[in-house]
Amino acid sequence: MQTQEKLAEEFEEHRGHLRGVAYRMLGSMTEADDAVQDAWLRLARSDTSEVRNLRGWLTTVVSRICLDLLRSRKSRREESLDVHVPDPIVTRLDVDPEASAEQADAVTLALLVVLDALSPRERMAFVLHDMFGVPFEEIGQIVGSTPGAATQLASRARRRVRATPPPAADLATQRRVLEAFTSAAQEGDFEALIRVLDPDVTLRADAGPGGRSAYVRGAAAVAANASAFRRSDHEQLQVWALVNGAVGLVGVKDGVPVSVFSPVIRDGRIVEINIVADPQRIAALDLSEVL
Repeated sequence: MQTQEKLAEEFEEHRGHLRGVAYRMLGSMTEADDAVQDAWLRLARSDTSEVRNLRGWLTTVVSRICLDLLRSRKSRREESLDVHVPDPIVTRLDVDPEASAEQADAVTLALLVVLDALSPRERMAFVLHDMFGVPFEEIGQIVGSTPGAATQLASRARRRVRATPPPAADLATQRRVLEAFTSAAQEGDFEALIRVLDPDVTLRADAGPGGRSAYVRGAAAVAANASAFRRSDHEQLQVWALVNGAVGLVGVKDGVPVSVFSPVIRDGRIVEINIVADPQRIAALDLSEVL
């Protein structure tokens, strides 16, 4: 049996991978870190003498932990009508596209929103197979089904994901459209806002428990909310950033970050806006690279 020190060293080699798996499963950095830590505790208590593939073993353990968390979360959310937006990963908006791509996380915030709508087992199968190449035989064991059933779970999830076309990949285009939106909002130009918004645009604003969360659909309704938001928060600064690899904004008021604004831009228009404004979650984000 390995010493705890050697085991800890090997675990650290896989921490980044495990954190990536857990984040895509859960859409929460805090919960992802907790899941990874729980996996370490289970590893430290286990006899690993028969383990031939530690990375695979740990991936299975983290996946099962995440599946339990997803099931518990689904039960809680069915009792709540609160709007929820996953945790963003915020990095510096670099002018070099290649450098930006290296900084960005591979999963967009919009994709995490889609994954949130899946069942726990569908999300698990899709993330493990399509994002990390885990065989369906192993996925079936994790979710308690046959490989064939696991294949069907991933297939259903894939159809949901593919139903949403990809956003604009060009960061320059994203910034140009977002600049047009913010300029129109600041000037209260309703018609300009309508021109930059897709007719079926959706806005999700997650302000946390007790906050003014909102779910708004349609260009006119989103434009009206954007104008009102700018009038009420005219002293708020907007800092450009990458939010899960896409151009976004960090709202700062009196030197304190208060929101993360992440649009989805397609065909020159904004088709989706996700805002995290939960004070506790914003305070927990690492924004040192941006502010």
